[in-house]
Amino acid sequence: MTQHAASPGAPPPAGTVPSGGPAPSGTADHDAAANRRRAIWAGAVGNTVEWVDWAVYSTFSSVFAGTFFPSHAPEAAVLSTLAVFAVGFLMRPIGGAILGAYGDRRGRKKAMTLTISMMAGAAIVIAVCPGYSTIGVGAPIVLVAARLVQGFSAGGEFGTSSAFLIESAAPGRRALAGSWQQVSVGAGTLIASLMGTILTSSLDEHALDTWGWRIAFAVAGLLGLIGLWLRVSVRETESFRRMEHTGGARANPLRSMLVNHPRAALRVVGVTVAGTLIYYIWVSYMPSYVHLTTGMPLNRALLANTLSLAVFVVLLPFGGMLSDRIGRKPTMIAFAAGFLVLAWPLFHVLDNSFWTLLGVELVGIVLLVGYSANCAVIMAEQFPPEVRTTGIALPYALAVAVFGGTAPYLTTWMSSHGHRGMVWLYLAAAALVGVIVYATMPETKNKEIA
Repeated sequence: MTQHAASPGAPPPAGTVPSGGPAPSGTADHDAAANRRRAIWAGAVGNTVEWVDWAVYSTFSSVFAGTFFPSHAPEAAVLSTLAVFAVGFLMRPIGGAILGAYGDRRGRKKAMTLTISMMAGAAIVIAVCPGYSTIGVGAPIVLVAARLVQGFSAGGEFGTSSAFLIESAAPGRRALAGSWQQVSVGAGTLIASLMGTILTSSLDEHALDTWGWRIAFAVAGLLGLIGLWLRVSVRETESFRRMEHTGGARANPLRSMLVNHPRAALRVVGVTVAGTLIYYIWVSYMPSYVHLTTGMPLNRALLANTLSLAVFVVLLPFGGMLSDRIGRKPTMIAFAAGFLVLAWPLFHVLDNSFWTLLGVELVGIVLLVGYSANCAVIMAEQFPPEVRTTGIALPYALAVAVFGGTAPYLTTWMSSHGHRGMVWLYLAAAALVGVIVYATMPETKNKEIA
């Protein structure tokens, strides 16, 4: 984040050189670079904590299903928890619209502080909620309410954190900065998967089903305090502060985005379709999918997922650097075309072998880097600062709700009704949409943004 310019007649900011002259350019450059690193660190770590809270649900969905729903029909209980997973996604567009507009009016920092508070609080509620056997229908009601709050929070999180990171980036390194948004999402999912691996490996089935899964939700909620502290301590972006100083903020960012930037909003939806559907199947739900369809022990499936996620997190910044060098379109097209070609063979080699699953996950992870390293920067580059958070948050949340939120439920339903062999076609269709959108969208690598 660069230093905020003072208005005429205002006293110099603390730490600047007195009236005797400007600070040496080397000092100013060093301070600007330090501010950018601090902003990216705070944004990424806070986002990691936020996504631990979100990902822990899908990681343990097949474990706690019998706690919140009648346990005499295990398959129905699992489908019920996945339906709640999808319901949480329905709140994401509402959160995107309301929290996105809040971030454009009041600042990225305030919006990010609000989102992490709601996400962590809901995780703690799930951790301590009594089960169906204790309070009956009250248990699924509490679960649904908590997931609605988390969905609302997640709807605003992507837009605010993406705008914050991109606006904090050095010139020519926007994709690298934006990739840390997805590094933090991957790291959060990795931590959730790691907790799953540890708990499923160290506890017996009864302990895990009755109270072990609650540990993961409690840890996720408490980690939110760390993310909250980081977000409270970071400075607002210069882009927003400059817009606020010049009076560029809109009274109704949502209306302004829809009226003045409809094509950009539709492009965000198109960019998101393939990426979110494939991401949620590959990264969030693959362990449960393999466990339910092949009989592989859940702890081994989670271990393969954890290892592939670690590779994903390491590769993402390099994907961002590649995008900053060769452009957004080539890397995005490579992602979608790769899944279009490989969806069928990757799904058809899956069995209950750990090494087969790990190989399949790693191939998909390498391809996913092309999308995940780019998505935040591409969306941010579509909009001016006065509607940037709303422009990212709402269209993205709509696409995620329709395609990402329903992906685990639909793939489980297909597998349980004898259509497992068609799941690959679902991914391939989304990948085909991605190829078309990415090939026809404008290149924004060298676009100037405020």
